Amino acid sequence: MRHVERHRTQRIGWLRAAVLGANDGIVSTASLVLGVAAAGADAKGILVAGVAGLVAGAMSMAAGEYVSVSSQADTESADLARERKELAADPEHEHAELTAIYVKRGLDAALAASVATQLTQHDAIGAHARDELGISESLAARPVQAALASAGTFSVGAVLPLLIVLVFPISTLMWTVSGSSLLFLAALGSLAARAGGASVIAAAARVTFWGALAMAITAGIGALFGVAA
Repeated sequence: MRHVERHRTQRIGWLRAAVLGANDGIVSTASLVLGVAAAGADAKGILVAGVAGLVAGAMSMAAGEYVSVSSQADTESADLARERKELAADPEHEHAELTAIYVKRGLDAALAASVATQLTQHDAIGAHARDELGISESLAARPVQAALASAGTFSVGAVLPLLIVLVFPISTLMWTVSGSSLLFLAALGSLAARAGGASVIAAAARVTFWGALAMAITAGIGALFGVAA
């Protein structure tokens, strides 16, 4: 019977982008709402600012992730192209490189050479990409996937504080937005930790602390502008 194992490292690409997007959506939108509210804006002004922040933030996250991950993908492609040329020009040297890698990992020289030979015959570029360059299918850069995940999860995260603005009266927004956003962040950190196999408490505390700091600073600045006005 064929046994297929699924490892958490296979989730790293999309999980990182998704968590970053949702966290950014909650923190930036909640901070924006709190800052505008602290400055004395009315409910309509707060909502408009929040929606504008959602749209701008989602587009920024998508563009940033796409450019960043595309740069990684370009680097990987360039390394693979170079490796293909080296395999064609000097296969003996490349075989020796692969053998040396396996020797360093604990195989004796004869077995390492045999493994290198068999893997080269099966998929030479795949073996060198994985064992020499550290490029694997599960960790390969995927710009479009990262961009869509970041934009989508940012939007989901940003909607949460905006729903609070719609539901609660303006007089309670400072407490309801900040409190609910911290709960959202703690839940997000816990979910991400569980999916990645990390400590739930540490992850929740980490995202909650930085979220609270961002909201407090933004609200303070908004209050200063409100007093100045």
